[in-house]
Amino acid sequence: MLAMLAVSWEPELRGYVIVAIAVGVLIGGTYLVVGTNLGGRLGFLVVMAGFFGWMAIMGSIWWIYGIGLTGRAPAWQPGEPTTIVRSSDLLDDAEIMVTPMQPSGDAVADAASASGVLQSEGWLLLEESDPRRGQAVASADEIIQNQAEEFALGEYLSVAVYDKGGERWPKINESVDFFAFFHEPHYSLVEVAPIVPQRTEPGRAPARPVIDETQPHRYVYLLRDLGTKRQPSIFITIGSTIIFLLLCRLLHTRDLRLRENLSVDSGLRSPVKS
Repeated sequence: MLAMLAVSWEPELRGYVIVAIAVGVLIGGTYLVVGTNLGGRLGFLVVMAGFFGWMAIMGSIWWIYGIGLTGRAPAWQPGEPTTIVRSSDLLDDAEIMVTPMQPSGDAVADAASASGVLQSEGWLLLEESDPRRGQAVASADEIIQNQAEEFALGEYLSVAVYDKGGERWPKINESVDFFAFFHEPHYSLVEVAPIVPQRTEPGRAPARPVIDETQPHRYVYLLRDLGTKRQPSIFITIGSTIIFLLLCRLLHTRDLRLRENLSVDSGLRSPVKS
């Protein structure tokens, strides 16, 4: 009794208990009804075949629409070998840019030159209305503020986001890419500019941020992780389908043997003609 009271009634434990009760009532109740009509062994095979057939259908629906039991969602991860590049002239050393750059001492001019070189080498400058820009900026903020602790909130601005790679194949055309299972690595480069510290006054709106032109711009290098969103549903669909087919094979084999035994038994019992 004391051991039972020591178990804290957490939401996770409550969820396990609810699932166990649901499985016992639904599957157990179905087996109770079917077993009383077909027998214990045959009823078990029929119920399990129906259950895994239903799981195969549900898994295929989850697989197609990406719902139900899902895995890790796609997200931006820190790039390799360098995640934060602290100057535009170091982009070639970080293997992000091929063309080497020489620092001129003017942070604004160096950032503009780096932007032109990046676009000439295949990097796409995203518009501010592009949703891909917001996702990359949010991931870069997490790296800058929490992981690398390069800047605190309100000490910098994300001024540009560059995108490269991510092509998928094979494609029938640009709109039909259902079978495009293969893809190129997808990269994103977020350009960050430090701002001049602003003095805040009580009761007054904060001043508009001003970029500090004396400090070089930073670049956050990101790699797209496609995640494993549909992986659980794929395993459920394939595994349930295999078990369902095996159970159907067992039921079919049992039916053939029963039919053969009944035909032999009826032949032995038939009257002998004189």
